[in-house]
Amino acid sequence: MNVLCARYGWVRRGVALLGLFVLLSLLTACTTTATVVATPAVLPSDDDDFSEMIAQLRADLSRNTSREVARAPVLTPTAATPKARETEFAARAKALFAPLLGNALLIPVVGVHTYDLEDSWGNSRDGGKRKHRGIDIFAPKGTSIVAVADGIVSYIGDQPKGGHCLWLTTESGKSFYYAHLDRWAAGLYEGMEVHSGDLLGFVGNTGNARYTPSHLHFAVNENDEMVNPYPILTKAVSVARARVATESAGALGTR
Repeated sequence: MNVLCARYGWVRRGVALLGLFVLLSLLTACTTTATVVATPAVLPSDDDDFSEMIAQLRADLSRNTSREVARAPVLTPTAATPKARETEFAARAKALFAPLLGNALLIPVVGVHTYDLEDSWGNSRDGGKRKHRGIDIFAPKGTSIVAVADGIVSYIGDQPKGGHCLWLTTESGKSFYYAHLDRWAAGLYEGMEVHSGDLLGFVGNTGNARYTPSHLHFAVNENDEMVNPYPILTKAVSVARARVATESAGALGTR
């Protein structure tokens, strides 16, 4: 009897131990499963993508900067003699600042150069009754006339002396007067914004110039005062071809 009780006690202890082992196994399995679920495989995040993009942009910018530096003229002379260094420096400085020269005034008549201009400012007109307040730029009838600078067509119309004429006013307040036009550029109108080199009209002899060779009367108003255009145009750039800003089938611009 005692033996049976002892054996039963051992069996009961064994079952308890087995149950405890099974319970621990289940807990371990659950913990492992929970761990697996809680720590998935590491995937790229949006932050990783953003960091890579920034790094790529920096690399691209660095390469572009290197190209620009290589392309830009260097102001450090490499020539041996002082005179050669001075010449080299001047050439490189001119190349470096060449884009800034794009604001130079244009000669208003296509194909005309500075050496073709004559200073007729102040010449007698109408038998001495008045003075010439501009210069005459002679060219064949129909030669293109262009905007000498960026600005607004502030006036377009007919006048007894000027014939078909217009005013071009710039942002600085300086205005340019074009007179004796054969016709205006198609589509031109008051208030129209134009850019340097845009076609404004064509050389003619309208107004009081109908008995003279075709020419453009060109005048400059600065600070509400007419000034001599000749010194200004001697530094202007010649134009080989006008840029047509508008397209129209009409012969004349609108008023």
